[in-house]
Amino acid sequence: MPLRSLVRSVLVLALAALAVAVPGAAVPHDPDRGRHSTGCGLPAPHQPGETARYSLVSGGVEREYLVRLPRDYTPGRTWPVLLAYHGRGGGAEGMAGYSGLTGLPAVVVLPDALLGEGGRSAWQGAPYSPPGVDDVAFTRALLDTVESRTCVDRTRVYAAGMSNGGGFTAVLACAAPERIAAIAPVAAAFYPHGLECDTSRAVPVVSFHGTDDSTIPYTGDPGRGLPDVADWNADRAAANGCRRGPEAERLGPDVTALEWTGCAGGADVRHLVVAGGGHTWPGAASAGGSGRTTDTVRACRELWRFVARHRLPLT
Repeated sequence: MPLRSLVRSVLVLALAALAVAVPGAAVPHDPDRGRHSTGCGLPAPHQPGETARYSLVSGGVEREYLVRLPRDYTPGRTWPVLLAYHGRGGGAEGMAGYSGLTGLPAVVVLPDALLGEGGRSAWQGAPYSPPGVDDVAFTRALLDTVESRTCVDRTRVYAAGMSNGGGFTAVLACAAPERIAAIAPVAAAFYPHGLECDTSRAVPVVSFHGTDDSTIPYTGDPGRGLPDVADWNADRAAANGCRRGPEAERLGPDVTALEWTGCAGGADVRHLVVAGGGHTWPGAASAGGSGRTTDTVRACRELWRFVARHRLPLT
């Protein structure tokens, strides 16, 4: 090899080595950096298409939860995560049974609440919650565990819940907006939780509520600290900086959707009003509460259509 060519080759190799060794040197751009969980590439924790029960310790207490893997789950593809919180006195199995959420194309995680007042399971944020419970910390630990065992998209984590569980999704939007891309409260009990909210990011919301809900009245219950549901959604839209709406869309004879758009960071707010609906999960496969439900819409499909278009910003 001519001397000039040999010198050029040595210089190229030296510069390449220097680029690797020097802190801050340029690295190839990876558009999915930070999106893939550490569980990508690992064997599935259980059979795809099935549900398994697991446990972890949070706050010194053993907590349990179910995980449903999609039928076509593979560890080489990132999947969304849907957290599903049952109502007061309920459990993960019941939530899986009536909600229809386990049929969605996501890793569906159904946690169990601890026992609160009256020996009934309940989530943080309600007056009957277990004293000192920190379900926000439990959720963070739960997500860390799920992300370490399954291949999920860390920017597509959503939270849905029924009644007290729906109210807890609003607690998560307040306290953990960096982990939850969007929330979907159903027949939710929005008790004043007293937490100082992280306002660094607006969280998109799709909610559902029946006008004849006798458990969590649509018009609110000041004596219990429950707000008017229409006002709660309007206040959320204002907090999210929405510039347009609400625009009304008739989805059927008993369901009207109200939507606020042009919100900060795309954090739109959509509210489905079920005329005459009770304390139920709309379109429930089995009993999800009390009172009349609706056949016009299925909450699982409507909420997924909304939340699936939202992502957390990459960090």
